[in-house]
Amino acid sequence: MWEKMWDKNGTSFRDSRKGRERARTLRRWGWLYLVISSKGGKSWVCRIQKNGRRRDIGLGSAKTVSLVLARQRAGKARMQVEAGLDPIAERRKEAGIPTFREAALKVYAENEATWKNRKHRGQWLATLESYAFPVIGDISIADLDGHHVREVIAPIWLPKQETARRVRQRISAVVDWSIGKGYRNLPLPMAAMDKSLPKVKSKSVHHAALPYVEVPAFVAYLRSGNSLGRLAFVGLILTAARFGEIRCATWDEVDLDNALWTIPATRMKAGREHVVPLSQPALDIFMRAHKYRELRSNLVFPGLRTGKPLSDMTLTKICRDAGIAAVPHGFRSSFRDWVAEETEFDGDIAEMALAHAIASKVEAAYRRGNLLEKRRVLMDAWGAYCIPKKQTDEMWPGSL
Repeated sequence: MWEKMWDKNGTSFRDSRKGRERARTLRRWGWLYLVISSKGGKSWVCRIQKNGRRRDIGLGSAKTVSLVLARQRAGKARMQVEAGLDPIAERRKEAGIPTFREAALKVYAENEATWKNRKHRGQWLATLESYAFPVIGDISIADLDGHHVREVIAPIWLPKQETARRVRQRISAVVDWSIGKGYRNLPLPMAAMDKSLPKVKSKSVHHAALPYVEVPAFVAYLRSGNSLGRLAFVGLILTAARFGEIRCATWDEVDLDNALWTIPATRMKAGREHVVPLSQPALDIFMRAHKYRELRSNLVFPGLRTGKPLSDMTLTKICRDAGIAAVPHGFRSSFRDWVAEETEFDGDIAEMALAHAIASKVEAAYRRGNLLEKRRVLMDAWGAYCIPKKQTDEMWPGSL
């Protein structure tokens, strides 16, 4: 049947088999082929050669695609190649399957509002724009494979290990999203890709912390000055809070009468509300800040710009000026070391004071309380350690 039809149209017949297992092809117009497999299956193929390279582009099964439609598809594919386009990629676009760049932008748009860390929001897309998009941005998300990702990761694997890890993680997130959307069926073979990269000795990175025995002297140093930044720093140390939590604290979170500071879930790293019992020294910090409360801002520790909190570098600069090899976040470690080495308080109480999740999921499921009263006793002891009684009545010099 097929031989007669093609003979009728004046088409030459060519048997490309060198054995029974090879497929036969019937050719017409020099670039449109009917390929007959060794099992008898028939399909249309557009064979294009450009810049010395040959490429076969499938046009569909001969059972469902007519000769007229095959000619149209072949002509379209040929024009796309001449225009510098990839016919297969263009076909996927028409089918609604995005490229990696398009998929990444959609993932970013869907998740941006849920990322509390402003720095993370900015870096998420920036790293992909710098390292991934130039290499794999135009590849269909359905065609993306492990070797493509390796081309992105390999150049920065050794010189920029942390950046490489984050880029790898973000590419995986985009692929997982694509699986959920039905754009692809399988995840990337990341384990195999990792094994193809050079081995890197991992190093634990910890925030530089001040030894707890030196904390009281540092607090005394802070109290010898009269800046709002120093006041906020003492508050951070006495509450064992994160810098972002203390710098963005608002007056509607603070209950001075009951000595409580309730940080809403939206500002917590773990996404859960955290109640901080204020020791007397910590309460004094908030009461002192209240004396200088500004009508223009609801922030407890406002920055120089109207309505803005203290800058990220305020407390870091204080550490540098004091000549200590520590960062603000490291004082949480100072607090935790003090609890472990100098007190008899249970470790879980200290972890809850730091707003850390309970390690055991089973225990976390049964423990619903926040151990507030036990934590109050702990924070009172920490406050008394940081500011010995002989210093509690000393006034801060000058005014803010």
